[in-house]
Amino acid sequence: MATTQKVPTLPAFDPRLSPTVDQVGIEERVARIKARSIKKETKVQGMKLALSMIDLTTLEGADTPHKVQQLCYKAMHLHDQLPGLPTVAAICVYPSLVKVARKALGDSSVKVASVSTAFPSGQAPRNVKITDTKFAVNEGADEIDMVISRGRFHMGDYNFVFDEVAAIKEACGDARLKVILETGELGTYDKVRLASEIAIAAGADFIKTSTGKINPAATMEVTLVMLHAIRDHYLKTGQMIAMKPAGGIRTSKQALHYLMMVKEELGPEWLNNHWFRFGASSLANDILMQLQKEADGHYQSADYFSND
Repeated sequence: MATTQKVPTLPAFDPRLSPTVDQVGIEERVARIKARSIKKETKVQGMKLALSMIDLTTLEGADTPHKVQQLCYKAMHLHDQLPGLPTVAAICVYPSLVKVARKALGDSSVKVASVSTAFPSGQAPRNVKITDTKFAVNEGADEIDMVISRGRFHMGDYNFVFDEVAAIKEACGDARLKVILETGELGTYDKVRLASEIAIAAGADFIKTSTGKINPAATMEVTLVMLHAIRDHYLKTGQMIAMKPAGGIRTSKQALHYLMMVKEELGPEWLNNHWFRFGASSLANDILMQLQKEADGHYQSADYFSND
């Protein structure tokens, strides 16, 4: 299996090489996927897989160590509510709370992810962003979720965006880098495709749709555009790039449609939490409710599951 990318030694990025996206084709493809029905056995298997791909997240100004500890407890004890469930993939927090999450998770398989680079705006000097990233990694982060400088992207300063991603990738050391495009601010599918290619060329391990702080966040349409960028890169280089749609994915049905799309566009090799994630904390509770219903025929109240 292909491995993640190393720090790039590439020339300045040439946006003229980015293809034009077929908007009608993208939207028709997504509409066909959404119209499909899923058999019960496949549904249960898919929901458990989706649960294992979730990054449980708390990114509020009022976050406290206790809140992060509660989230970590939930991540490691989903099977308390229904035996045989997997853990989620990661806990995502601010850099100042990485050490708390690292200690709370102990030797579990759940990763610690941290946002960085003046999340969610990205409006900070590069040296501040690099310091932010190194601090999170030194505190114990396994993964870094950075945001691109959308203002510079809209100015057409694509080399700046490329260089900044490459610099943050270097600052990550052994930590994997998720590059957030904030697709809701990019405007067109063509710009989503271009931003995806810049991030991949600059060394992203993941490309990610959104911060979850603006609307629209993730949609299947923009995710499909990003999957095509990943597929084309893989066909050219043999390098696998991971994908993370984030924000607005709240139901099991939505998650299953995303997984169908990933399998058909990229292949089954991407159907694990090393190569695909959901940034959707509320999704976990809906999956737990649906799995409980499949197990005993009854829905639990939403109050039965913690919101942390």
